[in-house]
Amino acid sequence: MEGCLFCGIVAGDVPSTAVLDTETCYAFRDINPAAPVHVLVIPKEHIDSLEAVGSSQAVLLGDLIDAIRAVAAKEDVAESGYRVVTNIGEDAGQLVKHLHFHVMGGRSLRWPPKGSEAGG
Repeated sequence: MEGCLFCGIVAGDVPSTAVLDTETCYAFRDINPAAPVHVLVIPKEHIDSLEAVGSSQAVLLGDLIDAIRAVAAKEDVAESGYRVVTNIGEDAGQLVKHLHFHVMGGRSLRWPPKGSEAGG
Protein backbone atom coordinates (compact mmCIF):
# COMPACT_ATOMS: atom_id res chain seq x y z
CA MET A 1 0.00 0.00 0.00
CA GLU A 2 1.47 3.32 -1.05
CA GLY A 3 2.69 5.44 1.85
CA CYS A 4 2.70 2.58 4.38
CA LEU A 5 5.95 2.46 6.34
CA PHE A 6 5.82 -1.30 6.86
CA CYS A 7 5.03 -1.97 3.19
CA GLY A 8 8.13 0.11 2.43
CA ILE A 9 10.14 -2.09 4.79
CA VAL A 10 8.83 -5.27 3.14
CA ALA A 11 9.69 -3.83 -0.29
CA GLY A 12 13.23 -3.01 0.86
CA ASP A 13 12.73 0.72 0.33
CA VAL A 14 13.00 1.47 4.08
CA PRO A 15 15.91 -0.03 6.01
CA SER A 16 15.29 -2.49 8.83
CA THR A 17 17.20 -5.06 10.82
CA ALA A 18 15.73 -8.41 9.82
CA VAL A 19 15.21 -11.14 12.39
CA LEU A 20 13.10 -13.52 10.28
CA ASP A 21 11.92 -13.53 6.68
CA THR A 22 9.42 -16.09 5.40
CA GLU A 23 7.26 -16.28 2.29
CA THR A 24 4.37 -14.49 4.03
CA CYS A 25 5.86 -12.74 7.08
CA TYR A 26 8.72 -10.44 7.98
CA ALA A 27 10.16 -9.76 11.44
CA PHE A 28 12.50 -6.90 12.30
CA ARG A 29 13.87 -5.08 15.32
CA ASP A 30 11.83 -2.19 16.70
CA ILE A 31 13.73 1.08 16.29
CA ASN A 32 12.55 2.24 19.74
CA PRO A 33 12.73 -0.95 21.83
CA ALA A 34 10.78 -1.15 25.08
CA ALA A 35 12.59 -4.34 26.18
CA PRO A 36 15.91 -6.05 25.45
CA VAL A 37 14.05 -8.13 22.85
CA HIS A 38 11.53 -6.08 20.88
CA VAL A 39 10.79 -7.42 17.43
CA LEU A 40 7.88 -6.57 15.14
CA VAL A 41 6.28 -9.39 13.15
CA ILE A 42 4.21 -8.30 10.14
CA PRO A 43 2.47 -9.93 7.21
CA LYS A 44 4.01 -9.05 3.87
CA GLU A 45 0.47 -8.45 2.61
CA HIS A 46 -0.94 -5.09 3.70
CA ILE A 47 -3.71 -5.47 6.26
CA ASP A 48 -4.66 -2.40 8.32
CA SER A 49 -5.01 -4.17 11.69
CA LEU A 50 -6.33 -7.31 13.33
CA GLU A 51 -9.80 -5.76 13.02
CA ALA A 52 -9.53 -6.15 9.23
CA VAL A 53 -8.63 -9.86 9.32
CA GLY A 54 -11.26 -12.32 8.14
CA SER A 55 -11.62 -16.08 8.06
CA SER A 56 -10.15 -16.12 4.53
CA GLN A 57 -6.81 -15.17 6.12
CA ALA A 58 -6.70 -18.09 8.56
CA VAL A 59 -3.58 -19.54 6.93
CA LEU A 60 -1.82 -16.17 7.13
CA LEU A 61 -2.70 -15.88 10.83
CA GLY A 62 -1.19 -19.31 11.38
CA ASP A 63 1.93 -18.18 9.54
CA LEU A 64 2.13 -15.09 11.79
CA ILE A 65 1.82 -17.23 14.94
CA ASP A 66 4.53 -19.57 13.64
CA ALA A 67 6.75 -16.53 12.91
CA ILE A 68 6.16 -15.13 16.42
CA ARG A 69 7.17 -18.45 17.97
CA ALA A 70 10.23 -18.68 15.70
CA VAL A 71 11.31 -15.16 16.69
CA ALA A 72 10.91 -16.00 20.40
CA ALA A 73 13.05 -19.11 19.95
CA LYS A 74 15.66 -17.28 17.86
CA GLU A 75 15.87 -14.47 20.43
CA ASP A 76 16.17 -16.97 23.33
CA VAL A 77 13.02 -15.85 25.16
CA ALA A 78 10.76 -18.83 24.39
CA GLU A 79 11.69 -20.57 27.65
CA SER A 80 11.82 -17.54 29.98
CA GLY A 81 8.68 -15.94 28.57
CA TYR A 82 7.70 -13.13 26.24
CA ARG A 83 4.80 -10.84 25.50
CA VAL A 84 2.94 -10.54 22.20
CA VAL A 85 0.94 -7.34 21.63
CA THR A 86 -1.06 -5.94 18.76
CA ASN A 87 -2.75 -2.56 18.93
CA ILE A 88 -5.94 -1.87 17.00
CA GLY A 89 -6.73 1.72 16.19
CA GLU A 90 -5.63 5.10 17.42
CA ASP A 91 -7.04 4.83 20.97
CA ALA A 92 -5.04 1.62 21.50
CA GLY A 93 -1.84 3.31 20.30
CA GLN A 94 -1.57 1.84 16.80
CA LEU A 95 0.90 4.18 15.12
CA VAL A 96 1.34 2.31 11.82
CA LYS A 97 -1.81 1.17 10.01
CA HIS A 98 -0.36 -2.22 9.03
CA LEU A 99 -1.05 -5.31 11.12
CA HIS A 100 1.92 -5.98 13.37
CA PHE A 101 2.72 -7.89 16.50
CA HIS A 102 5.26 -6.74 19.07
CA VAL A 103 7.30 -9.64 20.48
CA MET A 104 8.96 -8.44 23.69
CA GLY A 105 11.06 -10.19 26.28
CA GLY A 106 14.46 -10.45 27.85
CA ARG A 107 13.35 -8.91 31.15
CA SER A 108 10.44 -9.06 33.57
CA LEU A 109 7.50 -7.27 31.98
CA ARG A 110 5.00 -5.46 34.23
CA TRP A 111 1.25 -5.69 33.89
CA PRO A 112 -0.39 -3.45 33.05
CA PRO A 113 2.30 -2.06 30.76
CA LYS A 114 3.51 1.44 31.50
CA GLY A 115 4.78 4.06 29.11
CA SER A 116 5.64 2.85 25.64
CA GLU A 117 6.13 -0.81 26.57
CA ALA A 118 3.52 -1.91 24.04
CA GLY A 119 3.23 1.15 21.85
CA GLY A 120 2.98 1.17 18.09
